[in-house]
Amino acid sequence: MFCPKCGKNVPDNTKFCPGCGADLSLGRRAQNAANKAFDATEKELEGAVREVQRTFNGNNGYAPNGGERLTDDRGLLAYILLSIITCGIYSYYFLYKMAHDVNIACEGDGEETAGLVAFILLSLVTCGIYAWIWYYKLGNRLAANAPRYGMTFQENGTTVLMWLLFGSLLCGIGPFIAMNILIKNSNRICNAYNRQFNL
Repeated sequence: MFCPKCGKNVPDNTKFCPGCGADLSLGRRAQNAANKAFDATEKELEGAVREVQRTFNGNNGYAPNGGERLTDDRGLLAYILLSIITCGIYSYYFLYKMAHDVNIACEGDGEETAGLVAFILLSLVTCGIYAWIWYYKLGNRLAANAPRYGMTFQENGTTVLMWLLFGSLLCGIGPFIAMNILIKNSNRICNAYNRQFNL
């Protein structure tokens, strides 16, 4: 392994770096890894809270040049935590904003990602089946529009649907992996859109 402080190559079981004296014990490494994970989660939560504040304050992220900056820093942990805290309300807001941003970034492709009202009503009428169709179509739309921004996505709607259906059998983690795929790909599309239009 390498010392995180000075970069010196040291044996794996070394407790202190012979070069700079930094603590390299297993406990310290675990603490550093946990701190990094907590920092990343905190940044995701701050970004999600800022997005909600912009919406309620009437500032939807419009750039001075009239173009709309799309959210490109969504995260799965913030989605899960804020959905739990708000008893599921944030998850609907999250889907609404994601569909809104994807519709802007992928405008002109002949598709339209249905909004929140259609998502809720059609999911209720079809006993949840429409939600799977919505996720499937969103995954395909993101994959189809990736080349437009000079990217390729390995995952598409079929990957998302398989994780939703069969991933649920793997201790229930499949839907989270499916959502992570959609979040990651929509972030990349929105980031490319923002860069293309200097937003």
